[in-house]
Amino acid sequence: MKFLIIIPAHNEEKNIFFCLKSLENQTYKDFQVVVVNDGSTDKTGEIAEKFTIDHSPFTILNLEKSEHQPGAKVVRTFNKGLEKVSLKDFDVICKFDADIIFPENYLEEISKIYQENPKAGMVSGLVKIKKSVFEKALAFDFVDESFDFAQDEQWIFENLSSKNHVRGPIKSYRKECFAAMNGLRPVLGWDNIDVMLAKMHGYEVITLKNIWVKHLRPTAYKYKNQKAEKLGEYFYNIGLNFPLAAISSAKSSFKNKSLKEFFITMKSFLKQNSKRNLSSEEIKFIRNLRWKGIFGKK
Repeated sequence: MKFLIIIPAHNEEKNIFFCLKSLENQTYKDFQVVVVNDGSTDKTGEIAEKFTIDHSPFTILNLEKSEHQPGAKVVRTFNKGLEKVSLKDFDVICKFDADIIFPENYLEEISKIYQENPKAGMVSGLVKIKKSVFEKALAFDFVDESFDFAQDEQWIFENLSSKNHVRGPIKSYRKECFAAMNGLRPVLGWDNIDVMLAKMHGYEVITLKNIWVKHLRPTAYKYKNQKAEKLGEYFYNIGLNFPLAAISSAKSSFKNKSLKEFFITMKSFLKQNSKRNLSSEEIKFIRNLRWKGIFGKK
């Protein structure tokens, strides 16, 4: 199987080389990488350009900086990379972040699942971060981008979602699954919408618990103070109606022991008025899926 790997990158001069080097060192060699440099103002483009000159499977696409919109920005940058190649030449499509270091057998292990299981639509390993980064995020509500990752420290699971969820920094899709779900949606929540749409089209979503990547610069913690507001936008984007949004908001606020969070989330949900990036059929499926989750049905 041939992999197409698209890496959206913006100001990743400290990490991009290590990411690309870890892909160069893969035991599985049938892949092509497109780095999409999204208007970086540091040396990201220069580093990636130099790397691609010496390594034929790697190419670079330079863009002007796109507008910052959580969720939408990275998908639009990714889509620019898709436009650069012919998908008929590939079997698996990957969206990888530029601050990820992959173990040498990562693509090999992923490819085995796709080849052995024709219903595998999305496959990944797990994401880990340095323990000190996690502790700092909890203490200060942000991650210092100048943190020295050269120190030899313990890596722990980045506990932002279930270990059964294919995380945004390491997405991979069987091409047929990707086509069935009509690609990625440029909205906040795209990395949960894709999972639900894969299931809608009869595909399995698989995470390998025995293989993990290093996430050098996690950014989700930076939005910790905006979490409740973004959650309301997310609930709207994935197609929830008022009852589902209220139940989901209540569960989140109860988990975080914050009644205030519930009202912020619901206020954000109710003020959304943009056209949803989902069809009526997709919204119906997602709502049914959420209701089944609430009542514990498979």
